[in-house]
Amino acid sequence: MKQRASTERVKLWRRPELGGVELLRAHYVTQTFNRHTHDGFAVGVIEDGALGFYYHGENVVAPAGMINLVNPGEVHTGHAATECGWTYRMFYFGADLLQDAASEIAGRQAAIPFFRKGVLSDESLADALRALHTGLERGQLSRLEIESRFLAVLTQLIDRHAESKPNLRPVTREPAAVRRARAYIEACYAENISVRKLASVAHLSPFHFIRVFQAQTGMPPHAYLMQTRVRRARALLAQGWRIVDAAYDTGFVDQSHLTKHFKRTLGFTPGQYRNSVQDA
Repeated sequence: MKQRASTERVKLWRRPELGGVELLRAHYVTQTFNRHTHDGFAVGVIEDGALGFYYHGENVVAPAGMINLVNPGEVHTGHAATECGWTYRMFYFGADLLQDAASEIAGRQAAIPFFRKGVLSDESLADALRALHTGLERGQLSRLEIESRFLAVLTQLIDRHAESKPNLRPVTREPAAVRRARAYIEACYAENISVRKLASVAHLSPFHFIRVFQAQTGMPPHAYLMQTRVRRARALLAQGWRIVDAAYDTGFVDQSHLTKHFKRTLGFTPGQYRNSVQDA
């Protein structure tokens, strides 16, 4: 038993830019959670093994690949449903965040969403939750991407699985709003831009702004920001800047962060590009 318990791992941290959302990555084997409740929502994805828990009057099991969810104030438990335990990534956040997302979808004040099922089968949403959680742990996502992707997973969760779903308002053409947002990104690309700042510049609500921007440009705002940063970094490298200096000057976390997105966008690394410029 001691050997099994020693394999348990827990990491817990907070993201202030998401309103104090708490994140947990854990592997449990012998851990057992007694009946308890949370003040807010608990939403996660099982990466390995299986989690068993009592929820909404029944005992359920969430195996690998499934989403586990608990409403605020809902009594539940937690234990390993397999001998090897379970590994999961969890988000813990206040009910106000999900209510705000529901209001964004509807374009008006909405009630706090309610979810009857504690285990959800939704592969694409599970992948999105896992990818966002992993990106937040690695610390290489821009604030704009963090906020955009978090709002996206919340709205997908509501739209696909909430008991009472708000009607999604249609995307309208807002060329002037998108022009203002693009101009702001082009001018302030090195800053830690937030979704709310861009939405304010565009005079739209955050969720509606993201949908409008993507519909008219073909990419979400955070992808447009990253493309702009890569383009500016390339211009600095062409002037003879060191890669590390170009990275920091254009808003990247470090040189490896620039290299990753430079290669993904252009098909070659900053070093390859700088060498070609120097050779020329």
